[in-house]
Amino acid sequence: MASGAQLMELEGHSDGVLSVAFSPDGKQIVSGSYDRTARVWDSANGAQLMELQGRSSLVNSVAFSPDGKQIVSGSDDKTVRVWDSASGEVLQELKGHSSYVFSVAFSPDGKQIVSGSRDKTVRVWDSANGTQLMELQGHNNYVSSVAFSPDGKQIVSGSGDRTVRVWDSANGTQLMELQGHNSWVRSVAFSPHGKQIVSGSGDQTVRVWDSASGAQLMALEGHSGWVTSAAFSPDGKQIVSGSRDKTVRVWDSASGEVLLELNGHSGWVFSVAFSPDGKQIVSGSYDETVRVWNVHSLYL
Repeated sequence: MASGAQLMELEGHSDGVLSVAFSPDGKQIVSGSYDRTARVWDSANGAQLMELQGRSSLVNSVAFSPDGKQIVSGSDDKTVRVWDSASGEVLQELKGHSSYVFSVAFSPDGKQIVSGSRDKTVRVWDSANGTQLMELQGHNNYVSSVAFSPDGKQIVSGSGDRTVRVWDSANGTQLMELQGHNSWVRSVAFSPHGKQIVSGSGDQTVRVWDSASGAQLMALEGHSGWVTSAAFSPDGKQIVSGSRDKTVRVWDSASGEVLLELNGHSGWVFSVAFSPDGKQIVSGSYDETVRVWNVHSLYL
């Protein structure tokens, strides 16, 4: 098993960190927290660059736009907000969900935003003017995670109903329902080439699916707690997962072998993501910290 070293511990949040993401150029990290703020950090030295305030409830999900100029956040206050990543100004407040917004993401062209909510719906918005374009219905429990495919033509969602669903992003038609998890699905993401989907679940597994057929390709077992977050590396060769067992794991996406186990968090790990060059991983935890890990050895 290769080694992975902790590079930095970013401190500043006053409560658990629920969501983390790198900027497209890898120079910044954004985090969302129970403390009702989103924060932007310098990924080179860990300095806090900005604190995005104004939420009346916890921030469940954060993401940068593809050009890095905006940040989107989803909150228990039932809204989606779009921020200017340079000034911290609120550009849009998207209202329509009737309950907590658990997950948000930009489309690859940055023109749309997708959100998933406790109200059981997936919604698609115009990122420029905040207009709701579509409401995707079909899940019979909360929607905990959403993401666009790399070509922007599909949306994947994971839910408390234990299913992963794939939707046509142009017309909102449900294309597939992927079944296999025996507990709620906490996290979903497409691979960089769009041919696979990864999901993490309360059943303590990470599963990999064929995005064309819906066939389950692998079940990655090893975590001893809920898998709260899962994502592919930029080259698609690895999968990173975070868990309530307080660990971050890196898996070989072809074989399912565990390549790294990153230990250091003293609380549940809620969110994980690779840097754009794949050499670092960021994780957010209930222990109120954001941690950055070096996984460069995977590429040697």
